[in-house]
Amino acid sequence: MADIGVLALQGDFAEHLKLLETMGVNAKEVRLSDDLRKIQALIIPGGESTTIVQLMDAFGLTGEIKALVKEGMPTWGTCAGMIVLARELTERRPKPLGLMDIHVRRNAFGRQVDSFETDVQTPVLGEKPFPAVFIRAPAIEAIGPGVIPLARLNQHGVVAAREGNVLVTAFHPELTQDQRFHSYFLSMASGS
Repeated sequence: MADIGVLALQGDFAEHLKLLETMGVNAKEVRLSDDLRKIQALIIPGGESTTIVQLMDAFGLTGEIKALVKEGMPTWGTCAGMIVLARELTERRPKPLGLMDIHVRRNAFGRQVDSFETDVQTPVLGEKPFPAVFIRAPAIEAIGPGVIPLARLNQHGVVAAREGNVLVTAFHPELTQDQRFHSYFLSMASGS
C-alpha cells in the first residue's frame, strides 16, 4: 500500500491522518520538501486557502508539489485544497496551482455560520449517499473537458470531481465516519 502524505501546514490535516490511520494506512505529515520524497500520494486538506498557499511558498513546496502532480502523483484537495488545486478562481487570491481544469468560487455556500451537512449522491462510491460536511465551502463553477464530475448538489452543481490523478471535494469527508472517499483515493494511489 502506498504511503499517503497529508499537507500539514494549516487546516484539518490531523483529521485526515486520524481517519487514514484507522483504515490501517501509513499516513505521513508533509511539512518540508524531504517529506514529499517519502510519499506516493498527497492530500491537501481544508483550512484557509490563502494561508495554505502562503505557507507552501514559504516552505518551498509549491514548485515541488506542482512537479509531482504533473508527473502523476495522486493528489486530493478537500475544501481549501480544492481551491489550491484549481486552474482558476473567481476571486483574485490566492493564486491557485492550476493543476485541475476547474474554475472555483471561494466561500460559495456562505460564511462559517452557514455551514451544513447533507447527503450527496456519488455513484463511484455506490448507491448509498455520502454525508457531505460543507464548511465555508467552495463551489466548482466550470469544468474543463477532461474533468469527470463525481457528485452534484442540486442548484450548486459539481461538488466533487476528478481529472486523471487529481481528485477534489468541496466538502470534508475526513469529518465523517464514512471512509468511502478515502478508500476511493487509496484506489487511485494504488493504481486500481
